[in-house]
Amino acid sequence: MNEKNKNPPISRSAWDRFHFIDSQIQQGGYPNTVDLAHAYGCSTATIGRDIEFMRHNLHAPIIYDFDHKGFYYEKNFRLSPVFAKKEDILALSFAKNLLAVYSGSPLYDIAHSAMDIILSPFGKFPLAEDRIVAPLPASYPVDDDIWNTIIRAMSENRSLSFKYQSVWNKPFEKRAVKPFQLLFDVGAWYLYGYSAERGGRRMFSLSRIKDIKILPVRFTLPADYDYRIMQGGSYFGVYAGDKKYNFSVKFTGDFVLWAKERKWADDQTNEDTPDGVIVSFSSTQYAKVLEWTLSKGAFANPLKPAKLVTDWKAQIAAMRKNAGAT
Repeated sequence: MNEKNKNPPISRSAWDRFHFIDSQIQQGGYPNTVDLAHAYGCSTATIGRDIEFMRHNLHAPIIYDFDHKGFYYEKNFRLSPVFAKKEDILALSFAKNLLAVYSGSPLYDIAHSAMDIILSPFGKFPLAEDRIVAPLPASYPVDDDIWNTIIRAMSENRSLSFKYQSVWNKPFEKRAVKPFQLLFDVGAWYLYGYSAERGGRRMFSLSRIKDIKILPVRFTLPADYDYRIMQGGSYFGVYAGDKKYNFSVKFTGDFVLWAKERKWADDQTNEDTPDGVIVSFSSTQYAKVLEWTLSKGAFANPLKPAKLVTDWKAQIAAMRKNAGAT
């Protein structure tokens, strides 16, 4: 069956009737087709078709009660809002497509299902689904039990206990953590919170957590719990240190435009040079900036701080050694 025929467009007048039917059933008076048709001013046949459409296309759990001789909802339900313009539906279809970057996590399954229910009456929009895409980053699946345990602990402001492997060649170690936030960064989920063992705030990759459980201890969420406050106004992903540095990195060749056209930090400045551009900014994300600089090879040259220059040279020396250079 053709997709267009399977999910025909819905007129605004039909949406108005759907919402009228929904509001009448929500009141709990068990309206029937005659009641609804009389109140709205249309035929009983139209109401009958609307109810069937709502059942099969909008997933409305409408049941007829023979004792009360009218309709009711079998479970809690609320009709999706009306999208008045085609552009609204197109934007929502694109948003559904963007959810793919969260695939592998329980959040994706829940959100994708909800979007399917909202968009099912409108049919398929190839422009949003097939022509505007977000390529998936490398990712790992998130265990449902770990995810749900963290969500519950955050909702109740209760501490967590789990075992964590910080480095690949070290054993799992026990952690007691006050969970503040779940953070997403390039295909990976992290728990951000206060670690009792470390005496400070830390990041924990969900893929390295096991044997998680909620502790009876409750905590008060601090006013400055939000990771975005600690991030310090720069945008290099999930990482933040205790110290803010002033960075300057020179880019040349193919990466001049790449560096200039992106916003890396709120206080970023770009200084053009005869052979490139110097990007300067402040950030607490030192390790990420070092990684960012190294990722562009010979086309990125750190100028300050001195620590960045020293660490960059040490990494290059190690790579030369690995490559067999003398």
